[in-house]
Amino acid sequence: MNDIERRLALGNFLRGLRSSLSPLDVGLLPGNRRRTRGLRREEVAGIANIGLSWYTRLEQGRDIRPSVGVLESLASALKLTPNERRHLFLLAGESLPPQSTIVEESISPSIQDMLNELNPNPAYVIGKKWDFLAWNKAADAIFTINRLSPPHDYNLMWRQFTDPVWREGSEDWESVSRRMIAEFKTSRARYLNDVSFDNLIEDLKRTSADFTRMWQYHEVPSSLDGYKKLLHPVLGTIEFEHITLQFPNEPDQRIMIYMPHPATKSRLEHHLTSRHT
Repeated sequence: MNDIERRLALGNFLRGLRSSLSPLDVGLLPGNRRRTRGLRREEVAGIANIGLSWYTRLEQGRDIRPSVGVLESLASALKLTPNERRHLFLLAGESLPPQSTIVEESISPSIQDMLNELNPNPAYVIGKKWDFLAWNKAADAIFTINRLSPPHDYNLMWRQFTDPVWREGSEDWESVSRRMIAEFKTSRARYLNDVSFDNLIEDLKRTSADFTRMWQYHEVPSSLDGYKKLLHPVLGTIEFEHITLQFPNEPDQRIMIYMPHPATKSRLEHHLTSRHT
């Protein structure tokens, strides 16, 4: 869209957000004789600590450009989800600033139920730092996620570069690893000041010469989806189509789904049955 369309879309987006909140949602008393649905403009401006006339012009799609600081204030005032915050910055023509820290991540029971329903398709969810947050039985059977790997027991990058089973099971470990690092650097850029990210990277450099070598590359991130051929210690050669999906309200969390080819699926189903009988 052009600048005029983008500014109008931003104004519509802000009005929609404002109308979806009640005074109680933001810690205000509802008061009497409230005729408008949601928050008033002056309430949003006051909470965000910006001028009312300036905020009114922003909602009207006028030719003004909010700073990153103003956008952050609006995101906080309007109680935006991560995905709504991302959309706000996109409509304002600004890049998302790096986050200072990673808050503790969690997965709802409904997500775990979905993963369980996907069996025998291996599927797992990774978070902002590529930690495994949830997985199903098929994923554990293929990737041994439940087997601890200290000091980063449930981190995908740590497994990729320190677990010999992962290395031996990949048809093209070098190429896959380089693409993973390119994607991982994009995730890292979102949290430049996060100590846990630093600790993981330093431990990888200290433990894996391959990681240290590849970390110096400057490759353009590319999709990790598509055909995957793995060598499993029990099942032998297995083949999948791999897809990655994002959660709308948690864009930094992704679900990885491996759809087995027919021959692989029958062997995997038998393997899962035998493991749990």
